[in-house]
Amino acid sequence: MSLKAYENLAKGETLSLDTVLANLKTDEHGLVAAIAQQHDTGEVLMLAYMNEKSIRETLETGQVCYWSRSRQTYWRKGESSGHRQTLVSMSFDCDGDAILLQVNQQGPACHTNRRDCFFFTVDGNSVVIRSAPLENQ
Repeated sequence: MSLKAYENLAKGETLSLDTVLANLKTDEHGLVAAIAQQHDTGEVLMLAYMNEKSIRETLETGQVCYWSRSRQTYWRKGESSGHRQTLVSMSFDCDGDAILLQVNQQGPACHTNRRDCFFFTVDGNSVVIRSAPLENQ
């Protein structure tokens, strides 16, 4: 099944969290893409991956938790850098294959110490680095 089975529900109707999580389209590792967006500016900060456990932890604690594919472990954003992401809201797309996290980002979101991870910008046949690492963050 998928969330498509529920797309004709009327505004205000509800589904249980368990139902939605059971109907997410995950990859072979149980992961779904999660986009982090600054809640008050709309700035897209980063893309990472979550599984059911990290989704539930995020909802329970308010501190965003991802699954790190490179380290093969849970990654609580900012636990080592202090650049935490506090959850404001979580939404699932109509296909159940992406999550939108509205967050309050403290400091840089990118491991390069930039505000966001999307600093490679296409300009014609070139790609321009559009931001420098933040200082003293």
